[in-house]
Amino acid sequence: MVALAAVVLVVYAFFMNKLPKWVHMTVILACLIPIVFSTFLAVYGNRDVPYEAEVDVVIVLGAGLRGEEPGTHLAARLDAAAEFLHRDPHAMVIVSGGYGINATISEAEAMARYLIALGIAPDRIRLENRSTSTYENLRFSLEIMENYFYNPHGTTAVVVTNQFHIYRATRQARRLGMTAVVPLGAPTPRSGVLSNYFREMLAVVNFWVFS
Repeated sequence: MVALAAVVLVVYAFFMNKLPKWVHMTVILACLIPIVFSTFLAVYGNRDVPYEAEVDVVIVLGAGLRGEEPGTHLAARLDAAAEFLHRDPHAMVIVSGGYGINATISEAEAMARYLIALGIAPDRIRLENRSTSTYENLRFSLEIMENYFYNPHGTTAVVVTNQFHIYRATRQARRLGMTAVVPLGAPTPRSGVLSNYFREMLAVVNFWVFS
């Protein structure tokens, strides 16, 4: 998608002096929309959300493996989750991610190994290894929450994902019935900022229209 956008801009630049004014205005508008949209997603994902209740569970959403190790995006999420869990030793954690194409282990298993290496006790970790999308990450994690972490006063869940993904993840969680959701945005690796925000804009539009 990024490559296609780049090709369109190169062609536009080549013929710029021959095009009518309305084409220039259309191109400017087409460039402004993703800039404004991605800025909104970035600001939303970088917010510090205060909360008063004790956290029952931390949910870490999957993001792909490299072999049997978390990729850069997933490692950033796990690092953020581990830091939070060390500050709150009573919170449990659900690592959520199923099997990718040709995968030898689930994302959840790789995530659990990573957290254990960072000093998180194995008995604090629950694995959700069926999901293949954000929706399934949250839906299946909610089932685990209802079985293990039920709180009659409302279960408080911290949802951990990369900053560009926070808006859609928290909105999806609330639509599934997680009323006490605290977002925790992990940094987005610089190498993937452009492609991830571009993709996420389309994913958010799809969520608005079809969810």
